[in-house]
Amino acid sequence: MLAPLILIGGWTTAADLQPHPFDEVRRSISALGAVGMPYGWVIAVALIGVGVCHAATGLALRPAAEPGRILLIIGGISSVLIGLNPQGQYSGSLPHEAFSLIGVVVMTIWPVAAIRRDPGAPFGLRPAAAYATTAITLVVLLWFTIELFNGAQLGLAERTVTADQSLWPLVVVLSVLVTNQRSAVLADQEAGVRSR
Repeated sequence: MLAPLILIGGWTTAADLQPHPFDEVRRSISALGAVGMPYGWVIAVALIGVGVCHAATGLALRPAAEPGRILLIIGGISSVLIGLNPQGQYSGSLPHEAFSLIGVVVMTIWPVAAIRRDPGAPFGLRPAAAYATTAITLVVLLWFTIELFNGAQLGLAERTVTADQSLWPLVVVLSVLVTNQRSAVLADQEAGVRSR
């Protein structure tokens, strides 16, 4: 549940701490955490925190189908490895880019892999919701991919993709909690009827 707060708080804090104004619309999150960047550790800590949140959610999200849980854990591990492998000061970094690619792919497809088709499945694990969120993520990811080629809104596109991907696990967890609460209320009502 903390992942979106850690992520958005991390990139906002790191940008605000820069000694020179940082254009968050044009420049990427990775640029904030690059080797030699002041307060790059803030982004590293944020990415590691987000990764731990996603991995823990994957481990605990028992109502989700197992392939989706595994992908969410892999996405979390990828985020930790991105934080531990910043891009170079003046160039990219192969480990950073590889872990970023793995992370974005698994975080895009995990909702579909986590689908439950039973009628009482939580909203976030139903096919319609999973396909819809994956479609939205793919559209935003396409925008980000276009911006990678000298786009003027690279930072905004990247932040949109990462925020989107960190919010969906929260939606799923909340939908599971609501479903569990409803099931508990119904069970209590049925028990009350039987005891009369």
